[in-house]
Amino acid sequence: MELGLFLAVLGAGLAAGFAGAGSAIGVGIAGRSAAGVVTQEPSMFSKVLILQLLPGTQGIYGLLIGFIVLSQVGILGGEIPSLSKGLIYFAACMPMAIGGFLSGISQGQCSSSAIGLVAKRPDQFGKAMIFPAMVETYAILALLISILSIFGIPASI
Repeated sequence: MELGLFLAVLGAGLAAGFAGAGSAIGVGIAGRSAAGVVTQEPSMFSKVLILQLLPGTQGIYGLLIGFIVLSQVGILGGEIPSLSKGLIYFAACMPMAIGGFLSGISQGQCSSSAIGLVAKRPDQFGKAMIFPAMVETYAILALLISILSIFGIPASI
């Protein structure tokens, strides 16, 4: 197997895997809070569900980065990369892998607190959404730098 292909696929897998793991942890953290609220107040289900789902976006972003890389490196299309190009693909995936993992967990913690706010003050749902949405900003920044890095890789390496 070509080492460049291995590195590119490893990067794609880490982007999808770590971002997905961060999302799973974050959704789980928020889900525990949501379940507690719904136990006491079933009518709050839709509001707390929205807040619980917010940390799930990092997994989607990581999956997108994985698909983009796989489509360019000979797995889903494209050509098998050289060692140096495979290493660049690997590096381009790391912002989403690391940023997605950490922001997914942090967003879950923030969503959990926002769920507590909504439980006590249901009229503050809009404001409560802002807190976990601020964490989302950094997941989007990681997504953007990974996308720009991947599409910025020259064809002639």
